[in-house]
Amino acid sequence: MQSAQDGGGIRLSPWIRESATMFALAGSSNMCGSAVTNPVNVVKVRMQLDGALSATQERHYQGLLKGIVRVSKEEGISGLWRGTGAALLREASYSSIRMGLYEPLKRMLGADNPSHTPLWIKITAGSLAGVIGSAVANPTDVVMVRMQAPTSSQGGWHYKGPLHAFSSIARTEGIQGLYRGVVPTMQRAAILNAVQVPAYDHTKHTLLNAGIVREGIVCHLISSMVAGLATAIAISPVDLIRTRIMQQAVDSKGDGVFYSSSLDCLWKTVKVEGFRGLYKGFVPVWMRIGPHTVITFFCFEQLRRVLGIKPL
Repeated sequence: MQSAQDGGGIRLSPWIRESATMFALAGSSNMCGSAVTNPVNVVKVRMQLDGALSATQERHYQGLLKGIVRVSKEEGISGLWRGTGAALLREASYSSIRMGLYEPLKRMLGADNPSHTPLWIKITAGSLAGVIGSAVANPTDVVMVRMQAPTSSQGGWHYKGPLHAFSSIARTEGIQGLYRGVVPTMQRAAILNAVQVPAYDHTKHTLLNAGIVREGIVCHLISSMVAGLATAIAISPVDLIRTRIMQQAVDSKGDGVFYSSSLDCLWKTVKVEGFRGLYKGFVPVWMRIGPHTVITFFCFEQLRRVLGIKPL
């Protein structure tokens, strides 16, 4: 790491400037995607918690559109934007790291030609970046899930805003409360980032290398749509598990009263609700991660172009 004094200021090395820029672009792009898709994420969380560990309980959120209508009627339009602040904080931290680290990790693993990088390098780099980002930013995930859940669900949390949520959880549950569900969150991030970014990267360069499309908006849109569908299929079960563990009520010791671990949640869900229970809320997951992926990569590539940075 090199720096030099120049006229009383500190001149950072090109590597540090480039890395800081990439982290900022990654965070900003994901925040755009999150802001647009927050209503879908609210319904997704509600559907994942709806009828948890009950094979017969009537569902309150029966599908994406009906869920949107129900939330709007019961809580007003503002109900669809619950947890937006927490969601943006999550993207500013978690997504800045998971996408900002992807290319440096690829290079560390030996990638020297973006057009012909082996798929295993992309998957490994994506997975590692996702795990690191999720471990650091787990508190924002906990706050987002709890603020987007209905107050009548398991836990029944009431927070005035993200800052109140952070302080309340830390005060009543300790630091471990902010890291509740960190294992399934890291598992989800490892899977998501091993699929989403590499799928976009690999699809894009496959299309370019075959001469099907040229570098540009059409290429970016096609690649991001493929990545969005692949990601939704891969992460839906672990996303449901993460949501239920984070939202569950806790006992006097701060331990969850419904699930002791991600494996316990997996087993109980399949036992009571069947394998299909793991894909409860899949449509909202897809409708959220699909547009989110398209918006994120579109913004990411356009911002890189404006700043004169080579495309992903």
